[in-house]
Amino acid sequence: PFAEMGSNDSGIIALIYNTGIKTELLPPIIFLGVGVLTDFRPLLGRPITFLLGAAAQLGIIMAALGAAYLFGFNYKEAAVIGIIGGADGPTSIFLASKLAPHLLGPVALAAYSYMSLVPIIQPPIMRLFTTKKERAIDMPQAKKVSQTAVLIFPIFTGTVASLAIPSSAPLIGMLMFGNLIRESGVTDRLKKTAGGPMIDIVTIFLGLTVGATMDAGRFLTLQTLMILGMGAVAFVFSTMGGVLFAKFINLFLSKDKKINPCIGAAGVSAVPMAARVVQNFVSEETDGKVNPLMAAMGPNVAGVIGSAVAAGVFLSLLL
Repeated sequence: PFAEMGSNDSGIIALIYNTGIKTELLPPIIFLGVGVLTDFRPLLGRPITFLLGAAAQLGIIMAALGAAYLFGFNYKEAAVIGIIGGADGPTSIFLASKLAPHLLGPVALAAYSYMSLVPIIQPPIMRLFTTKKERAIDMPQAKKVSQTAVLIFPIFTGTVASLAIPSSAPLIGMLMFGNLIRESGVTDRLKKTAGGPMIDIVTIFLGLTVGATMDAGRFLTLQTLMILGMGAVAFVFSTMGGVLFAKFINLFLSKDKKINPCIGAAGVSAVPMAARVVQNFVSEETDGKVNPLMAAMGPNVAGVIGSAVAAGVFLSLLL
């Protein structure tokens, strides 16, 4: 298995694994591309939605605790399983390669599977935990964000996150650097490369290498089924956490400033799919009268930061 390979192993897949995953190279490069493709204006226009992105990491905590105390995984394995709740493939691969390389295949499969299943998993949860009246809340227009704020945000966030949780620096730092490339307005060629060909090439390499770790003896096991099951639980709890915390925040907001609780479901890191699912769900429930796509993008991009910070915390505590 590639998780046990040494630096002298030959073959292109082994080369990519040893130089791209074991050295932490490929996942941060994907975060660079994600940063280029991410617009933080919806988050900056409604800073309160940052809390929804944090609350939607509930599934990470619940799955990690369940894996450790109910199913007997060690703490490093439990942390890797828990991060599936962030619905962030590169972060899951990054953490698994550091803490539990033998779980790289199942964890990556679960993370990417649940990212693709967002349109199936999230609508029933939103319907269960919100009322028709709450789903019909039409949020006011977000305040306009200045270009200065847009430029300061990635610099400030990257610096603070890296100083507070150094283990998160490779992911947060590259995410914010990519966003700075996007917003600077003077690096158009770099923006097109990082957000297009480069991220596509790295994704291909990452998928091939992770797929090659899924040998039958290690992948077709009861443990893999347990990981897939706990990943589903993590994702459900993450969605619930965002929705319920949005309802909690509404208790303290005036009637004209209440937020649509459904946007809390977008706090998972599947960008922009989760925001689109919220938009489609709410629009269908209100016959097209309420369209919270831009509002949902706030917690959605906050979720990217939240899952990376959670991975950094796990690394700080367990590595």
